[in-house]
Amino acid sequence: MNFESFASPAFFTNPYPLYNQIRHAGPLLPLGRNIFVTGHFAVIDALLRDRRMGKTYLQSVEARYGEAATQDPVFQALSRTFLMMNPPAHTRLRALLMQAFNRKQVEGLREIVEATTQGLLDRIGDKPEFDLIADFALPLPVEIICRLLNIPAADGVALGTAASRLASALDLAPLNATQLAAANEAALQLEAYFQTVVAQRRAHPGEDLISSLLGAEDDGATLSEAEIISNVILLFVAGHETTSNMIGNSMIALFRAPAELARLKGQLTNAAAVSQAVAECLRYDGAVQMVVRTAFEEVTVEDVTVPRGSIVFMLIGAANRDPAVYTDPDRLDLAREAAPSLAFGGGIHYCLGTRLATLELESAIAGVLTRFPALQPVDLDQLSWHRRNNLRGVETLRVRAR
Repeated sequence: MNFESFASPAFFTNPYPLYNQIRHAGPLLPLGRNIFVTGHFAVIDALLRDRRMGKTYLQSVEARYGEAATQDPVFQALSRTFLMMNPPAHTRLRALLMQAFNRKQVEGLREIVEATTQGLLDRIGDKPEFDLIADFALPLPVEIICRLLNIPAADGVALGTAASRLASALDLAPLNATQLAAANEAALQLEAYFQTVVAQRRAHPGEDLISSLLGAEDDGATLSEAEIISNVILLFVAGHETTSNMIGNSMIALFRAPAELARLKGQLTNAAAVSQAVAECLRYDGAVQMVVRTAFEEVTVEDVTVPRGSIVFMLIGAANRDPAVYTDPDRLDLAREAAPSLAFGGGIHYCLGTRLATLELESAIAGVLTRFPALQPVDLDQLSWHRRNNLRGVETLRVRAR
């Protein structure tokens, strides 16, 4: 096993055969000096909940890129997000972010999501053929996060492109020099944009998420401007590509399982059935494929010992198809009884935006199938998958509406 194993064209098209090999080879495989990979559900679930496992983001950057790279703008920007922090800094930041994220915005989330979904479907109108990604899956989460941040939706296109370039730095396989330069440029672009927005909101607060972050306080503790900017960028990145990829992955999975697609079409007015279908799609082919943790001390879980100081790449995509947890895991089964899933992570870093992402997915899938009941893919054998090993999704998905 090496980093290049996660950067082949075959892997990007279908990572699951490699995941099967990794699971069969053992619960913890060496990937490099003091670097391991695991695809076992029980091991990953236990490690994510173990406080002895934490984040050493810049250490993992150094292991892949060298010490000098840790000062690059993209890695510095990501290191300032609560996603890359450990308690007590993580605890303080997450508490303040949750306070702001839950204030007023949450109450109106469903209405915002539904209105945005229907608006995009209206724009598609009666086109006989369209790109489900470019015309629907990509703009949906971007327009929603823009509304929550109260920034122009027109800015979301450029910001979304920058967010994708920045997010590429989260991949397991190192970026080449050109890709890294683009990621650094994107980080600087996003920081400059949100510095201006934060200054405007500080002078004229509103009802948006950024204003709420500026006003968030917990026992006298507040967020610094650098913390607000970095974490707003994180929210924009997380609220953009992961959800759009997941919409595409879900529809591809449904197209490839026509009996399940027909089952769902007959239950689109049943909110519980739609919710169950989304949960199964998240398990089956999730957008987020892996997370990383470091052992702060020797950790033994599920008869596996992780040496102190080791970096562990945890394959969420492999864990969610672990036959030790799921019956016939490589089959999409919308009637599958509720089972644990690691699609949104676990432990103290469990995804902050789970509720919003779930609402978006339910609204998107139910909305597009209701509006276009005869929807079919143009060619499922010619899909172009992003060359990413962390976030999985397709570049385009041409569909026929009738």
